[in-house]
Amino acid sequence: MTNREKVVFDYEFPPRVRKRRRRRGGYRVLLMLLLLVFLTGCAAGYGVARLQSRDTVARDDVKNNGLFFTELKSNIPKSIDLPDYIIEDLLPINEYSRCGDKLTQVNDIVIHYVGNPNTTAWQNVNYFRNLATSGETSASSNLVVGMDGEVRLCVPLNEVAYCSNERNHDTVSIEFCHPDETGEPTEATYERLVSLTAWLCDLYGLDSENVIRHYDVMGKECPRYFVENKDAWEQFKEDVKAEMKA
Repeated sequence: MTNREKVVFDYEFPPRVRKRRRRRGGYRVLLMLLLLVFLTGCAAGYGVARLQSRDTVARDDVKNNGLFFTELKSNIPKSIDLPDYIIEDLLPINEYSRCGDKLTQVNDIVIHYVGNPNTTAWQNVNYFRNLATSGETSASSNLVVGMDGEVRLCVPLNEVAYCSNERNHDTVSIEFCHPDETGEPTEATYERLVSLTAWLCDLYGLDSENVIRHYDVMGKECPRYFVENKDAWEQFKEDVKAEMKA
């Protein structure tokens, strides 16, 4: 290598040029950081939009697919005045029949039958109560309607009852007693079931289309009479609708 070549190879830029180059390098880094922040913001905005879209779909799917979704605004009154015909017979807090978890939204009223012919509302509530010590299964209902039209409240109307499977956390349940295996309610039970269901729909801001059977949740033959007699079920919902307008 010649001296001239060595001089060219070893040449250092003057201080001003070096400063300008450092400044330009700093600008490039700053621009890259700003670009990164911009892209991150775009990605975050896209993610939020997708979540909002998913939430909208979830609202629509609650009824169609039985999905649980909690609305931002609850439809459960802070204070509930019970009708005179409801007897408060609350279960103790326990893991088998009354967990104590609060409902945040009621989307449907679910109708069940007790499946134990010729038993009273009091006997069925006591069965739920005894589960706290026996622990044989998990079961309960918010309300039980007896064959004389009496109603017992065993799980508060703002709490979860173990009655409707995956819909426990967004529904309120009613079980009704019946004299025989057909599951057909007595006239007194039917009339009370209609008035009670209508009152609950008014309480939560629902309508008769928000009244469903256990069968509609998971295909279980419950309540048997209203599953086997579809016309009777449609008539029941019409009677609830008429009671709400009365």
